[in-house]
Amino acid sequence: MKGGQSVNHFTPEIDLHQEIIELKREKNAVLLAHFYQRPEIQEVADYVGDSLGLSQAAAKTDADIIVFAGVHFMAETAKILNPTKKVLLPDLSAGCSLADSCPPEAFGPFVEAHPEHFVVTYINCSAEIKALSDYVCTSSNALKIISAIPKTAPIIFAPDKNLGSYLIGQTGRDMLLWEGSCIVHEAFCIDKLLELYHKHPDALIIAHPESEEHILKIANYIGSTSAMITYVKRHPREKYIVATEAGILHEMQKEVPDTILIPAPAVEDNSCACSECAFMKTNTLQKTYHCLRDETPEIKVPETIAKTALVPIERMLKLSK
Repeated sequence: MKGGQSVNHFTPEIDLHQEIIELKREKNAVLLAHFYQRPEIQEVADYVGDSLGLSQAAAKTDADIIVFAGVHFMAETAKILNPTKKVLLPDLSAGCSLADSCPPEAFGPFVEAHPEHFVVTYINCSAEIKALSDYVCTSSNALKIISAIPKTAPIIFAPDKNLGSYLIGQTGRDMLLWEGSCIVHEAFCIDKLLELYHKHPDALIIAHPESEEHILKIANYIGSTSAMITYVKRHPREKYIVATEAGILHEMQKEVPDTILIPAPAVEDNSCACSECAFMKTNTLQKTYHCLRDETPEIKVPETIAKTALVPIERMLKLSK
């Protein structure tokens, strides 16, 4: 108190975007961000992409520090590819419902019970699950990975049953599916989607293969996040209803600023009336700044698991060149 009046001390707000840029330069750090991240994080990232692109970027970076604006399994993969580098995740609670649906203590015995099967796991799984695999894949390269396995060989595909079903339909392969799924891609409401389509009958429906079969059946195009963006870029005069996590719309709209993009509706009513991944949105620009400034939280993977998991990841990267 001074003269009976309180003295206010104002702390000027820092420009988080600029601070992150400066910290990246000072620390020789790279910021990798998934398409589903908040727009403000995507805008300051060095690379924005899907799981395959992010893995490729992580594999070739010469940075000392990797800040991974994504979810836990993505940062784990970057650490496996870069055992000597420091890998940071803005918020350790950024998990994945699909990865959680395939716990190692259950998947291990499942694999042991089918010793004649090749094990192909979607990258949306833990390091422990990758260590139990012969190949890792993403939605971008899954068809290529499956095609690399002898045609007569039976396959276990985990953890996403929807992507697995889609791949069986595309390849005709004998695959034993793990019963896992992504709550984001299973949240699309077919009734609301058809209602939205009736309002926009001139729109094309594009969908991610993690979506349920009834969504894929009415889609005009099915592809990974990066493939969906590429498709829209090649056909910019169309109108689109986009059935994947709504974060993709930021980058997609930048690529086709004059194209009408409509997020597919979710079962639950929410602020955006679309399907969003709460885990992806856990990361914020402020958390990203603090993460880089303090170099924490850091991702650690036990060496024995990391070495074993690296083998199927490297097989994937080799086949994806």
